[in-house]
Amino acid sequence: MAASLYDSAMFRDLMQDRETSALFTDTAELRAMLLVWGALARAQADEGLIPAPAAEAIQRAAMEIQIDPAALAAETGVNAVVVPALASTFRAEMKAPEEAQYVHYGATSQDIVDTALALRLRQVLVLVEARLTGLIGILGRMAADHAETPMLARTYGQAAVVTSFGAVAASWGWPLTAALNELPSLRDRTLRVSLSGAAGTLSAMGPEGPAVRAGLAEGLGLSDPGRSWHSDRSGHAALSAWATRLTGALGKMGADLCLLTRTDLGEVSLGSGGGSSTMPQKSNPVGPSVLVAIAAHVAGLNGVMQSSLVHREQRDGGAWIAEWMSLPQICLGLGRSLALASEVADGLTPDPARMRRAIDATGGAIFAEALTFRLAQSLPRPDAATLVKGLCARLNEDGATLEDLARREILGHDLTGVFDPAAQLGTAPAEARAFAETALALAK
Repeated sequence: MAASLYDSAMFRDLMQDRETSALFTDTAELRAMLLVWGALARAQADEGLIPAPAAEAIQRAAMEIQIDPAALAAETGVNAVVVPALASTFRAEMKAPEEAQYVHYGATSQDIVDTALALRLRQVLVLVEARLTGLIGILGRMAADHAETPMLARTYGQAAVVTSFGAVAASWGWPLTAALNELPSLRDRTLRVSLSGAAGTLSAMGPEGPAVRAGLAEGLGLSDPGRSWHSDRSGHAALSAWATRLTGALGKMGADLCLLTRTDLGEVSLGSGGGSSTMPQKSNPVGPSVLVAIAAHVAGLNGVMQSSLVHREQRDGGAWIAEWMSLPQICLGLGRSLALASEVADGLTPDPARMRRAIDATGGAIFAEALTFRLAQSLPRPDAATLVKGLCARLNEDGATLEDLARREILGHDLTGVFDPAAQLGTAPAEARAFAETALALAK
């Protein structure tokens, strides 16, 4: 098995998200760093720190020169960061020593790496926003269509009361709307330039340093933090935590679907399923299972990201490298999880008849709470609860349901609607429709 399923040839169609993966290749990283150098040179020329012809040459070369990532391996293995090897190779490829001397002028490796990452994270969040909005729309339509489709609500894996499938779809969707609403704040915290020089003081650029940083931010379309954040990793930690909550919400949907599609329940069917090597009848809930797996994996990586907040002194190689090993896979998991969740949700088909059979199979036990509170209108509630509990203990006696026993033994009480699933939905339809309205508004 490959070290990472995200770039495995065998698991390509199960785990890979090509659009997100394209942003986390060696080539994509080098291209982003060259773009940062080009924009930095332009900003420095605007402030008179380097000659304008040099900035023009650097910008042009940054767009044109192609560098083989493998050629940088030996030097990177010594230096830990790729910037020294890339800078020397880039200067040599420019074949213009007078202009090339101003490449990476006054910056440090972390400035270039972190700013280049911000450029790619910007594209990641564009993809995420589009997919998240689309998924919310699918769940919103599902919630509206099934706001009053009764199904069994289960707690601790046991039959509880009646809910609606629309309310279940809404429960999957509400955390997604919260995540979508947090995106603007998340962008502010993560899509920013880093330009602080060797140890966060930007001293090599003199009094023009802050203006250069502002110009770099403008040139790249990123924000200017107005300070050094070399050792402040809270932005990346916030992104990781957000991705963990989002993939966790999708994992919850996947876990529910693994249960609802069980052979003995079959309350929901998937558009497609996976086969078995030995059991021809199987149609496994592969998509939902992958959502569960990605949620667990991202949660584990998030622990590494949060530990990287402990970034010693002005730069900590260990904490920084731990980020490199974790954040890209978190982004890959997030991208694949959103794409897969949309495929799964779009192919879902609820089975109201199977849902009703599951309700009926309880022998009316799920109406015990409703019966108790109806009786409590004229009896002390403890007495009502004791009476109903006694009836529940006799369920299936001679095939009797709770309704049979209640109508036979509880006289003088109006039991209208107590045993009607449609009358016992409570707030489920309203919650489903409220989510559907929210989803529709977000989709506009």
